[in-house]
Amino acid sequence: MSEDAGQKVNHLVDHLFRHESGKMVAALTRLFGIKNISLAEDIVQDTLLTALRQWAFSLPENPTAWLYRVARNRAIDLLRRETSFRQLAPDLVPLLSSEKPLQTFLDSLFLEHELRDDMLRLMFVCCHPRLSAESQTALILKTLCGFSVSEIAQAFLTNEDTIYKRLQRAKEKFREQTIEFAIPTIDHLESRLTAVYQVLYLLYNEGYYSTQSNFTIREDLCFEALRLTLVLQEHPAGDKPVTCALIALMCFHSARLKSRVEKNGDWLLLADQDRSLWDERLIQKGVHYLQRSAAGQELTEYHLEAGIAAIHCLAKDFSSTDWKEILRLYDLLVQIKTTPVIELNRAIAMAKALGPAQGLHALDQMKDKPSLSDYPLLPAAYGDLFSEMGNGSLARHYYDEALRMARTTAEERVLQKKIGTLGKK
Repeated sequence: MSEDAGQKVNHLVDHLFRHESGKMVAALTRLFGIKNISLAEDIVQDTLLTALRQWAFSLPENPTAWLYRVARNRAIDLLRRETSFRQLAPDLVPLLSSEKPLQTFLDSLFLEHELRDDMLRLMFVCCHPRLSAESQTALILKTLCGFSVSEIAQAFLTNEDTIYKRLQRAKEKFREQTIEFAIPTIDHLESRLTAVYQVLYLLYNEGYYSTQSNFTIREDLCFEALRLTLVLQEHPAGDKPVTCALIALMCFHSARLKSRVEKNGDWLLLADQDRSLWDERLIQKGVHYLQRSAAGQELTEYHLEAGIAAIHCLAKDFSSTDWKEILRLYDLLVQIKTTPVIELNRAIAMAKALGPAQGLHALDQMKDKPSLSDYPLLPAAYGDLFSEMGNGSLARHYYDEALRMARTTAEERVLQKKIGTLGKK
C-alpha cells in the first residue's frame, strides 16, 4: 500500500471514529448495560483497529455499515462464548439458540432512530447526579465524542492520569450502583436536563475558547457539541425553547470558526476577521433556532448569549455592531448568571457603547476578584481601553502584564501585535 493510500485509510478511520464510535458505544451499552460500558468501548476500539488493518488492503463500499456489522458480530461472539453472558444481557438468552433472531435483534440496535435514542440515553446517564461535573464532561468526551484520554487532558489543561481517574471513578459508580440506561422520569428530567445543558455548553466552550494550539481538535469538539445538542432537540424530552437557544448560540459561534485563526495559527480578533469566510448557512440556522427559542416565557443565559452572538453575526461589519443592544443583553445576563468572564465581557461592551472611560470604571469594579488574578484578558482589556484613549504608556504596562500571564504562544503573539501597534498610533 502506498503512503498516500495509508494516510487516506488513517484519515477515514479517524473521521469515522469521531462520528460513529459514540453511536456504537451507545448501542452496545444498551445491549450490555451501563455497568459494562467499558466492554462496549473495548468492542468498538477493537472494531476500529480491525478496520485499520483490513482497509489497508481493500476499502469496503460502505465503511460505516462495515463497522456496524463487525461490531455486531463481535458482540454476538462475546455473548456466545462468555460464560457470564446471562448477567451481561439476560434478555437475549432466548435468542442465543438461533443465529438469525439474534442478528436481527442486534441489527435493530444500529437503526438510525435507535442510535439517536441510545445516544440520548447515554447523554443523560453521563449527566447522572451521582457523578461530579468533571466526570460528566469527561465521560461524554470519551464515550460520545470519541476523544482519547490524551485529548481530554489537553482540553482541560490537565494530565492524563487525572482524566483516567475521573473516568474510572465514574465507571465504578456504574458498576456499584443500580443506574438505568434510560431517559429519566418526568420527576427527575428537569434537573438532569440542566446538567446536560451545562455539559454541552462546557464542551462547546472547551472547543471554541481552547487554549490549545491544535485547532482541528477544537473545531471537532465544537461540532460534536452542536451535533449532540441537535440530537437532544429532536427527542420529545429535549424539544424545548432552551435547547433551541443553545443550538442557536453554537450555530452563530460555529459560523465564525474559519475566520478566527490565520494560516500561521495566530488568532484573529473579531474586528480583524474576514466576514466573507463566515458560514451563512450556519448563521441562518442560528436565526431559525433563535426564533424557535422565543416560544414560552423562559429567558435563560443561553437565550441571551445567543442574542449577543446573533448581533455580531448579522452586523455587516464591525463598525455597524449594535453595542448598545449588546450591553442591554449583558445587563440582563448578569442578573441570571454572574461570572467574572461575563462581567469582563459586559465591561468591554460598555466601553464600546458608552466610551472607554465607562469601560474602565466597570473593569475597576472587578479587578480585585481572585478568579481573575491570573486571567490575561483582564489586563489586556485595560490595555485596549488605555490605547483607545491615547495613553500608550499605561496601555504598554497592561499589555506587558497580560503577556506575563499568557497561557499559550497564540495569546503571546496577539499581545505582541498589540504592543507593536502602540508606536504607530
